[in-house]
Amino acid sequence: MGVGFIRDKLEIKFLILYIAARVSEPLTMAEMQGLTMCDDGIDYFSFSECLSDLVKTEHLYITEDGRYEITVKGLRNSEICESSLPYSVRMRTDRNIADCNREFRRRAQVRGRVTPRDNGTFTAELSLSDDVDNLLRLELMVASEAMAQDLVARFQKDPEQLYTKLLETLYGEK
Repeated sequence: MGVGFIRDKLEIKFLILYIAARVSEPLTMAEMQGLTMCDDGIDYFSFSECLSDLVKTEHLYITEDGRYEITVKGLRNSEICESSLPYSVRMRTDRNIADCNREFRRRAQVRGRVTPRDNGTFTAELSLSDDVDNLLRLELMVASEAMAQDLVARFQKDPEQLYTKLLETLYGEK
């Protein structure tokens, strides 16, 4: 283990608030941990204790689905304390947050859902959006739930390929 720039629990709390103030949606504990453990001075036990303390002091709250979201109090204190974080930690954290926010945006743009039908079959609902509008919405009836889940997973890996092939097929040679 290398030497870290984060020296105490107060700095860990500042880092957690810094992260929570900049992500585009609430984080699971695992996501928060992944973003917070960016410095060798932070261990899991200190992280989890600090996260718990921030919930107790109402800087963060836990949503109904178990995600951590910053409060107004947390935002205010994050703004005041962010300059206390070492510059290199802030820069590394900013890069990690940007990656995380890209993933959240991508997840919002590419959606897939499986729903059962009354006749025992399933529907794989696939949609692709950009920042403005819905580009593609497709519902496919399939025989099994496993097949529907597989279609959703394949679509989510590369939805642009399906969109392009669909357009090529529809606009193909006559």
